[in-house]
Amino acid sequence: MSGSSDNIYNEKRSKLTNLFALFKSPKEPAAAEDGKAVSSSSEKANTQMQQSDLISRDLSWLKFNDRVLDQVTNEERNLFDRLKFLAITSSNLDEFLSIRIGSLYNYLDFGKERLDYSGLREIPFRKVLMKELHDFVRRQNECYQNQLVPLFAKHGFRIIGMDEVTNEENAAVEEYFERTVYPMLTPMLFDYTHAFPVLLAKVLVLGVITQVKGTTSEEDRKLSFVQLPPNLPRFYAIEREEELLFLPIEQIAKAFINKLYRNVDIVSTNLFRIIRNGDFTLEESDDIEADFIDEIKQKIKSRRLGRVVQVSIEPDVHPDLFNLIKKRWEIDDLNVFRTDALIDFTAFWSIIKHPEFKDQIPPIHPPVPPLGLDRERIPDIFEVMRERDILLHHPYNNFEPVLQLLEQAAEDPKVLSIKLTIYRLAKNSRVTEALLHAAENGKHVAVLFEVKARFDEENNIKEAQRLQKAGCFVIYGIGLLKTHTKLLLIVRNEGNRVLRYAHLSSGNYNEDTSRLYTDTGLLTSNEEYTHDISEFFNVITGHSIPSEYQNLITAPRYMRAKLIELIQQEAENAKAGLKSGICIKINSLEDRDTIYELYKASEAGVPIKLIVRGMCCLRPQRKGLSENITVRSLVGDFLEHSRIFYFHQNGNPLVYGGSADAMVRSFDKRIESLFKLVDPRVRQEAIHILYYSLKDNVNAYELQEDGNYIKCEIEEGSEPLNIHEAFYNVTLDQVMATHLFKEEDKSVETAAVETASVETAAIPTADLETSGSASADPEVGHIDAGK
Repeated sequence: MSGSSDNIYNEKRSKLTNLFALFKSPKEPAAAEDGKAVSSSSEKANTQMQQSDLISRDLSWLKFNDRVLDQVTNEERNLFDRLKFLAITSSNLDEFLSIRIGSLYNYLDFGKERLDYSGLREIPFRKVLMKELHDFVRRQNECYQNQLVPLFAKHGFRIIGMDEVTNEENAAVEEYFERTVYPMLTPMLFDYTHAFPVLLAKVLVLGVITQVKGTTSEEDRKLSFVQLPPNLPRFYAIEREEELLFLPIEQIAKAFINKLYRNVDIVSTNLFRIIRNGDFTLEESDDIEADFIDEIKQKIKSRRLGRVVQVSIEPDVHPDLFNLIKKRWEIDDLNVFRTDALIDFTAFWSIIKHPEFKDQIPPIHPPVPPLGLDRERIPDIFEVMRERDILLHHPYNNFEPVLQLLEQAAEDPKVLSIKLTIYRLAKNSRVTEALLHAAENGKHVAVLFEVKARFDEENNIKEAQRLQKAGCFVIYGIGLLKTHTKLLLIVRNEGNRVLRYAHLSSGNYNEDTSRLYTDTGLLTSNEEYTHDISEFFNVITGHSIPSEYQNLITAPRYMRAKLIELIQQEAENAKAGLKSGICIKINSLEDRDTIYELYKASEAGVPIKLIVRGMCCLRPQRKGLSENITVRSLVGDFLEHSRIFYFHQNGNPLVYGGSADAMVRSFDKRIESLFKLVDPRVRQEAIHILYYSLKDNVNAYELQEDGNYIKCEIEEGSEPLNIHEAFYNVTLDQVMATHLFKEEDKSVETAAVETASVETAAIPTADLETSGSASADPEVGHIDAGK
């Protein structure tokens, strides 16, 4: 009887303690997928995607990251520049997995239907997308292993394993482990008495399987996890005579992992890294000052605990660990990326920024003064703004005039108030400091802090609370809408009158990114602008619904409808035999209604030139649909971030700048603004930005009908035009002589070229499309795409 009880007890104990058995795959081998069926299914999906008039948003984004990876393969760049772009592809991919794959799993996990632009439903689309991701990661790793690693030694460094460490170096490494690493490591056991630990996203983790000494049964085997703290350096540097060696932290932890597990055998130690779902939505809150901020903070926590959507892991992972994490996180082989390269290429930032190599990244050209100004720092910025509008084109022009405007306003006793929208700030922001000084000096300061700016939520909440404590009027966003517009308004008492000064921009009030992102900003005291902005701030901070603005197009109420109206006007002009043309430079094109209006305009005969840096869901050059549409993307030293909308209007062009892309979220879920450029010279400067962007033959890629991109080549006999260099040398005469479309009157064109010949040495005269007057009536002509 007792023997029977012992057997029952041992059976129960076995089931409780042998977690590996619970998570093992069934003994019966899974039925292998039929190769022909898989091939047929893949071909069917590809055919369906190609038949769609739209390109998948997510697949198009992957093509953008491909173009970034193309910079890594560019042998004209030095090694450290190529490593920088490799790190960027990795951080881009992390965000894509967290947000876009996370969003897809919101549908899959909750049984919601989703129809992609490609025409595929959520389940077949997941297969297509994940396979494309695997292909990208494979090419990313091959590029690293085959093209970059062989160059390391020539540049005085190598990444090594513990097997290359000498005995003397090993002693130093062990001491580093014991003094620095060991105290920060915490083994987290998972068994029937310990819950599965919460593992952080984007952190290196060691999965360690241990065995009681002298035993072989699975019941005596344990699994634990060790997270490698992200605040530890990724590499331990070893200096030798002629080279610098970088030993990854995971190699050190693996080598000395036995110090965490005394008197047990270590069966296996495997490195992996997870990405969690970071896509969340916010419910509107009645108490905007308290509940809303608390909800934001809670959602940030949920991002850290979201479902696992991707795992990067070593190729020789122990099968017990592999099966366990797949079943525990409800993922399959498509979610698991085995890699024998370095996991997480963002690690290369620590090598790029190492003091030994600080001079290896090509220096950024020093900024030049804005056109028409002979210096960057102006003694009295208000005086200059009273005289005329100034267009700033960053990073070619310094962000300093904007900072000077804020800092001067903070100290100026004549300034009465400052109103500003903030989306992303620099780490040690001069903008925040200026606003704090303004509040201390008794000025009315109203700031709309967008606390829903993805991945900047915590920093924005912290900075907003600093300002609020200083006496600023702070608005924490507007319910479900994300405030993405970039506007600044300053009210100044000038004796017999009160004047308003404004800055309108495509980019953030962030002095750090202004050195790396291309953006446009307008400094103005034009009453039409300042009145519009005052009205717009009343909408944001109060309860006001203006019937119309003079120079602003705003979202979510009007923007889509107004842009579609402008597209339709070009189509009507083309049908009537009048001159027409559309040129748009944006980050992303995804809004279905806008895309189909562009298709209709193309069919009506409107030439449409699109410059879309990132994802583009419009399919160009399709017969009977988009034959008159070309799309190019610019990827190079700077991140193209400016937005410019040009409508030909029969020779009297309308040009808008601003912060909005042609996306559903921009039109329906964000507070956005586009501003009309009314000053002739400022408008011409924006046209010149478009012109150069269409002429670039160094950074440009052309979108094909099938959704792929082809790198533009420099034609034989042509000069290279790299806009990331050329914009530093632009002259006012050159700008004023430029048109997007050719003139009918060739005699006028010739005269203009002769007048401007001295000023246009940067590019061949034959490539310019010019006239003697910026307001002349140009004829639609071919714009050389630089291919």
